[in-house]
Amino acid sequence: MTPHQAQEQIWPFHKAQIDANVMFRRCRAAGVSFRPKKWNKAYNADRMEAFFRKAAREKPDVIVAPEGALEGYVISDVTWHRERVNAFLDLAEPLNGPYIARFRKLAGKLRTCLCFGFAERIGRDVWNSAVFIAHTGDICGVHHKVTETTHPTWNFARQANHVRAFDTPLGLCGILICSDRWMPLLARTLVLDGARFLLIPTYGSKEHTQTKAVRARARENGVPIVQANVGMAQVISKGEIVTYKWGLNQIAVGLIDIPVAPSKNAVRACDRQLQSVQPKMQQDDYRRVMARMRKNKPSQDVRKAFLSEREFRRLKETNWGEC
Repeated sequence: MTPHQAQEQIWPFHKAQIDANVMFRRCRAAGVSFRPKKWNKAYNADRMEAFFRKAAREKPDVIVAPEGALEGYVISDVTWHRERVNAFLDLAEPLNGPYIARFRKLAGKLRTCLCFGFAERIGRDVWNSAVFIAHTGDICGVHHKVTETTHPTWNFARQANHVRAFDTPLGLCGILICSDRWMPLLARTLVLDGARFLLIPTYGSKEHTQTKAVRARARENGVPIVQANVGMAQVISKGEIVTYKWGLNQIAVGLIDIPVAPSKNAVRACDRQLQSVQPKMQQDDYRRVMARMRKNKPSQDVRKAFLSEREFRRLKETNWGEC
């Protein structure tokens, strides 16, 4: 996938422009907010596809939908109604199931990456999962929720004990599901494993504190985050909220700057950008300073740095304060 071209002013004091792609890969991301119906897998799949198609009109590189978007996030229902465990096993979707295949095909048609939450069946166990599907229809990675409330005997609510980043057309990605976002350790583990951006499918709190928590994860790790919740969606880049949509049936779309992975080639590319504008910056700064000197009008900040002639002589006579 071709990154969006990004030109940036090199610093606030000069108009020189550089190619920001040496620092970041600029992409368009979308988060969709809708409430899936409990246990109604066919309805939810149709509704999620409709939202994906609508969001795709904005030409995003990745679209994120909420946690449990496929089956309606019924884990609490099953926890309180154990007679429904077998039904939940029947409802849960294996990674090679027909609904996952449907969205793999859709990703290929839309030519955009898709990420959404679903109850994943592996054998006789169910995991709260989120899948990342590339614009080619390939599955890049699956995340299993770490903070799922469970017990060793609860095969309907298995809990992961580690997280890993995985490769995508946009770079290495990490996923957190809902309450995983409250744990700085998980986000940091993903970034230390190489993740350059994070996605958070959520079916939970929409309080201001959770928005602050997500922004904190972005700032702690220097990576953009896209969150899709039931009732809100947000896009965060460079530690700031780029787009925020409150309420159901919303689509938040914004540009994210995915940091380039550290490498010698990346360092050299940044060096070349600096060296391409530095001579002009130096020349312009010199002219500006000389113009002020000719008028004998130093700026206020420069004037504050001056030492009085009397103090200068005193320091010189004491060998710069030694005597």
